[in-house]
Amino acid sequence: MDSTLQKLNGILQSRKAEDPEKSYVASLYVKGMDKILQKVGEEAIEVIIAAKDNDRSQIIHETADLWFHTLVMLVQADLDADDVLKELERRLGTSGHNEKASRD
Repeated sequence: MDSTLQKLNGILQSRKAEDPEKSYVASLYVKGMDKILQKVGEEAIEVIIAAKDNDRSQIIHETADLWFHTLVMLVQADLDADDVLKELERRLGTSGHNEKASRD
């Protein structure tokens, strides 16, 4: 796993034990998966709007927010970025049409 993702994953894991009054991430964990998924959805919409507006700096900013909240979701589900990276690695060199057909 990329060192930035490893560091962030470690921080997100540690936030599970933090005080939700002092940690934004801990407050998301306490509120549960539905709240985390709501944040993922909100951030996805913001990425779409930034891309539609062709605002490069906002695309980067909003994508970082989306990735961050997606990583929070993964940790809540007892997964991490490495699980997703392994799946992407598995798909390398596979036609998108063939990969999708294998899931249907």
